[in-house]
Amino acid sequence: MANHKSSIKRIRQTNTKKLANRYYAKTARNAVRKLRATTEKAAAVELLPKVSSMLDKLAKKNVIHKNKAGNLKSKLTLYVNRLA
Repeated sequence: MANHKSSIKRIRQTNTKKLANRYYAKTARNAVRKLRATTEKAAAVELLPKVSSMLDKLAKKNVIHKNKAGNLKSKLTLYVNRLA
């Protein structure tokens, strides 16, 4: 266990941020899954900007890598555009 007050506080802060980051990352992953499962064009077009925004925010906060966010957005956009 840590001996310094600052390291004890840092551990507390890290755990708090880890829980928040895990929640937002999981929420975004579920949104991506939901979008990929959608077969209706109108619903997918409506959902795409929300999911893209989620991914951008996660990349901005370094929860996920910016290239991963870009790759996911690209694949999702292609998927939505291919829907009939």
